[in-house]
Amino acid sequence: MLVTAYLAIVFLLALCVGLELTARRLSPPQSTPTAVANPAFRHFQSTFLRAYLLALWADWLQGPYLYKLYRHYSFLESQIAILYVCGLASCILFAPFSGWLSQALGRRRSCLFFCLSYSACCLTKLSRDYFVLIAGRVLGGLSTSLLTTTFEAWYVHRHVEIHDFPKEWIPSTFTRAATWNHGLAVGAGLVANLLAEWLHLGPVAPFLLAVPCLACCAWVVLTDWGKEEANKGPVEEKQTLLLGTPNGGVTRMSARARFSRSCHDGLRCLLSDRRVMLLGGVQALFESVLYIFVFLWTPVLDPHGPPLGIVFSCLMAASMVGSLLYRLATSTHYHLQPGHVLCLAVLMAFFSFFMLTFSTAPGQPRPHESFLAFLLLELACGLYFPAVSFLQGRVIPEDKRAGVLAWFRLPLHLLACLGLLALHGEISGTGAGEGGSGTRHMFGGCAVMMLAALMAVVSLFTLGRNDSDLRLEGTRGEGDMY
Repeated sequence: MLVTAYLAIVFLLALCVGLELTARRLSPPQSTPTAVANPAFRHFQSTFLRAYLLALWADWLQGPYLYKLYRHYSFLESQIAILYVCGLASCILFAPFSGWLSQALGRRRSCLFFCLSYSACCLTKLSRDYFVLIAGRVLGGLSTSLLTTTFEAWYVHRHVEIHDFPKEWIPSTFTRAATWNHGLAVGAGLVANLLAEWLHLGPVAPFLLAVPCLACCAWVVLTDWGKEEANKGPVEEKQTLLLGTPNGGVTRMSARARFSRSCHDGLRCLLSDRRVMLLGGVQALFESVLYIFVFLWTPVLDPHGPPLGIVFSCLMAASMVGSLLYRLATSTHYHLQPGHVLCLAVLMAFFSFFMLTFSTAPGQPRPHESFLAFLLLELACGLYFPAVSFLQGRVIPEDKRAGVLAWFRLPLHLLACLGLLALHGEISGTGAGEGGSGTRHMFGGCAVMMLAALMAVVSLFTLGRNDSDLRLEGTRGEGDMY
């Protein structure tokens, strides 16, 4: 497995370079976009990305060795499963709070609060006390919720309300962030492996490295973002919304009322449009099994001695390959629709979990086949995320998108929690990576969920067979990843 992991990362990175060069060669020559040619926009974009990419880097550093750290502290797999459940449950509890916080506390202050809470989460990893680690998982759930909302909220507000840049320029920033995000994920695995295994600093080392990265992120938010707000607009405090009244007056809507209205509108949109309902079902089923995969990949492979940081980089590189394949497939050269790519991604994920039900048989583990199945699953993820983002942008109205996506995340996290609790019950006797059947049963359940997701995708495109909203016209539409 050691040799396999190093060969795989070399091959996948070479494949990424080849696909990128191919995509550039097949792309028609274009004039310089207005956004790129605008120096004020470029400066604003770089100011945002400096802080956002540092936050993403700190987040990725914690991926490769989380499970390994808990095992290093001699916790059982069933105890580790509960730790993961606490993290997911806190995501459910704090998801509404994070949206409200960015409006009540202020967007920039919410980003600073994220840096503080995630640093505290990382520092809890120094303790061997189980309840301290549970508190760390709760802080991690809060921080993850903030990461997915507060930075984007600050950027979109400044972009539209303060700088008055065209809304059409927003996707270029998040497309650029997504491109960097893949590279950061691969690099995080390599750096984590360097610290934990090559330098023999142990699995806690990547978490400690994340703390100064978060401190740098906070410094950029304090200084660069502070200058940006001082020059272009007042520092934000509590956010309110002015609404007209029938008699011509105005009333102020509080942050809490504004959030409640967003959730109410999102639920109405979800229930009134069957396309949105089916798309939400696909997202809940597909992404919930990814949380289960995040828990299981380490105990499946770790007993066979691979370098976990390198394996993590391989998985992230496979996801990058999938993203580049999506870019090629939807280009003007091949003309595939995002819906077709989504069907392919779900089918590949189903086949991956089907393979894992055989490669993780008790007493007869086949780690090389499991590793290949994990790579196939990450490849499917690279295809899935840009495809589903495109479709969400087409079927969900922009003013209701935040509320609808909040409702999407609720069953997603609930399914993941239920799956891990079921796994906890099965592995409490034998262990996930020690010959028990719990892992195999869980992969079988994930395969069934992928089959249900595939049926939902088919229903979605049967319903909208002649729906132009679900089709990509003209060029490849890579900007729709936002």
